[in-house]
Amino acid sequence: QVQLVESGGGLVQAGGSLRLSCAASGRTFSSYAMHWFRQAPGKEREFVAAISWTGGNTYYADSVKGRFTISRDNAKNTVYLQMNSLKPEDTAVYYCAARSTTWLSSPRAMNFWGKGTLVTVSS
Repeated sequence: QVQLVESGGGLVQAGGSLRLSCAASGRTFSSYAMHWFRQAPGKEREFVAAISWTGGNTYYADSVKGRFTISRDNAKNTVYLQMNSLKPEDTAVYYCAARSTTWLSSPRAMNFWGKGTLVTVSS
């Protein structure tokens, strides 16, 4: 069992930056591929970024590529999402998710979810 708790959301102006964190419990954190998803009001949950269990491979949605960076610290059981050059369309609740073994971009493939943190980007 893995419990995930996100933090770092808030209100930021367009062009600004935020860093989200996801703290995980459980001794097997390092064996999970970690993901960030987001869900805007009235829209489906969508894939944002993923990182392999070693941290050696990262994957991004086209909409955030070049602006967002996912990273992890297995010693601290934490995954991060650095978000730069934020746009109003990035406004959403951001969720951390874990999947054993390899990463996938489908929300239905995740094993564990956090409760989310709200990011609001004003124009």
